[in-house]
Amino acid sequence: MALEITDATFDDVVLKSDKPVVVDFWAAWCGPCRMVGPIIEEVSQEYEGKAVVGKVDVDANQQFAAKYGVRNIPTVLVFKNGEIVNRQVGVSPKKVYTDAIEAVL
Repeated sequence: MALEITDATFDDVVLKSDKPVVVDFWAAWCGPCRMVGPIIEEVSQEYEGKAVVGKVDVDANQQFAAKYGVRNIPTVLVFKNGEIVNRQVGVSPKKVYTDAIEAVL
């Protein structure tokens, strides 16, 4: 299950993680986000223990969406050692997300 990440937990969960972190910036009203959601859930199960996979609701948590220039959703960012190493905007196939994780494992 993908973690729910908030502005309050972003530093600890994402930036201080010793594993790669996948963050899906989304909103409940966003149709394409509902297409990406199940893919992110699958990725979170497949990479459990190897990577952290989470979701940020941009309506409730705007601080880090603004900090990282998330202008369109869904936007999926991959972090390693607190730095962005991959950015996908819009709906992508699952392989795009898994390839991005594999590249930093």
